[in-house]
Amino acid sequence: MERSLRLAAGSVVVSIVVLALKYVAYRLTGSIALYSDALESLVNVSTAIAALIALKVSARPADAAHPYGYAKAEYFSAVVVGVLIVVAALSIFREVYFAWEEPHVLDLSLNGLGANALASVINAVWCWVLIREGRRLRSPALVADGKHLFTDVISSAAVLAGIALAIGTGFQKADLVLAALVAVNILWSGYGVLKESIGGLMDQAVPGDTLARIRSRIAEEAVGAIEAHDLRTRQAGRLTFVDFHLVVPGEMAVSEAHAICDRIEEALRKEVHDLFVNIHVEPEAKAKHAGIPVL
Repeated sequence: MERSLRLAAGSVVVSIVVLALKYVAYRLTGSIALYSDALESLVNVSTAIAALIALKVSARPADAAHPYGYAKAEYFSAVVVGVLIVVAALSIFREVYFAWEEPHVLDLSLNGLGANALASVINAVWCWVLIREGRRLRSPALVADGKHLFTDVISSAAVLAGIALAIGTGFQKADLVLAALVAVNILWSGYGVLKESIGGLMDQAVPGDTLARIRSRIAEEAVGAIEAHDLRTRQAGRLTFVDFHLVVPGEMAVSEAHAICDRIEEALRKEVHDLFVNIHVEPEAKAKHAGIPVL
């Protein structure tokens, strides 16, 4: 968690530097496309701060009021990211509309374009760090921040390429077309972030490959039991919750059944980090013959 907090704090610093560079680029050129790029970076500053706050909240230990911990706070941060992305896109559309109605002359100076290019390089390096470390640390807030930065990098590259085309062709309104395309890309990014975050808030199950690994470990480690059924999983930020019913022979001693449960739990925690397991033991009369057979 300390690593996650350091990365989130780093995102705030990086996003402020990138915003400053892109704002300078916009002021030097007057390009609406570069304005849209700068506005997306303003969203990045807000989302980086939201991610930092969410990570600090999610790091709090479980207590009587929240016995399952605060890990879902990260999903709220990601929802805030999605909403701010949509707001930024709508603001860009507004600027495109007014600039289309009242065209203005661009000053496409190399200094302005260079400042934007430098900001894009910084963003590209940092988004790679955030996505890689966010997945390793199982942090939805960091991954969401990194994915948004990746769309920012793509947008910036497209803007710079389009401005170069506008310079070559003399078609000044290409700047506005590019800005509109950036806004569409931002909207798509916001949709993806919201979809993933809402899935987490709705107790979405673990991915299929993780579920297959969990089922396999239960089947291998439940020797002495008859079957496991009613397996359920859900994720809450970096935490994974698993519960299922374990059917054992009716004459088995409680201590033996408990030993099997301990063995399963230990194996599952080695397979999936930050795992919470709840096993309900049942006698063989409760067998459904449709769950996970013991190998």
